[in-house]
Amino acid sequence: MSSKKFTDSFIVINEKGLHTRPSTELVKCASSFKSRVSLHYLDLSVNAKSLLGILMLAAVRGAKITIEAVGEDAEEAVKSIIELANNKFYIKY
Repeated sequence: MSSKKFTDSFIVINEKGLHTRPSTELVKCASSFKSRVSLHYLDLSVNAKSLLGILMLAAVRGAKITIEAVGEDAEEAVKSIIELANNKFYIKY
């Protein structure tokens, strides 16, 4: 397996931050890729395929989250998560 690495970031635009529903969508998205995907916020780093991990970030609206993926589909994984974030994780309040 080639270990391609891809990193980018997004700003949380959901009114209520990364709570359970957007985090669940993020886990579903990240889990559909083979790459190892992690999220970094402040001094925390968590597995993007772990719901509890993402909830531990307690990321509020306006938080800048860095995504790092390592693996053959790393770039697609990161771009998919950014698209999801830019669409407010498809959550309508």
